[in-house]
Formats: sequence, C-alpha cells, structure tokens
Amino acid sequence: MFEPEKKRYLTRGVDETIPVEIQLFMWQAIDQMPEPKDYLQVFTLSVENGLQCIHHTSEQPEYEMTYILPTVESAVTAKIYCIDSEEYCTMLLAEEY
Repeated sequence: MFEPEKKRYLTRGVDETIPVEIQLFMWQAIDQMPEPKDYLQVFTLSVENGLQCIHHTSEQPEYEMTYILPTVESAVTAKIYCIDSEEYCTMLLAEEY
C-alpha cells in the first residue's frame, strides 16, 4: 500500500485549502510509516498555540503519530483522508468522501 511509485492525486478541496508544504508533509509521513500500511490513512489538522498540529492515524494495523510543525505560514484545521485504491492514491478532505 502507498508505494512511492504509484500516482498520487488530490481533490480540488485539498488543493484550495491545504498548503502545499502540509500536503507534501502528509505524503512523506505515509512513506515513512512501517509496513504493512492500511489502505486508509487519516490526518486531523489543528492549530494549537499558533503551531500546526497533524495527528496521523490508521486502523489496520493500528498506527498513531502526532507531528508539530512550527514553521507553517498559514496553519489550518481540517480532516484529511488518504486512500490507496491499488491503482493510485488520493488525498481528499473528509467532507469530500
């Protein structure tokens, strides 16, 4: 799942609301996860004390990691799904699912 050579797409909602540096960070977080990886990765973005917090989870196998990004220009609050459909991977806002 989520092999780096697979094509990766994002929805218009992600493109319009999530800064590129955060998008790239989330793909990198998936790439650095231990194997095996679940087909669904969930990122919960929040702002705490002016810092961008990214909480990354998956169910099978259970995985949880929290990242703090202090240098993001425009921090955002959102829930993001990354889905591996075997042919390609897609990043989308939870409300676009």
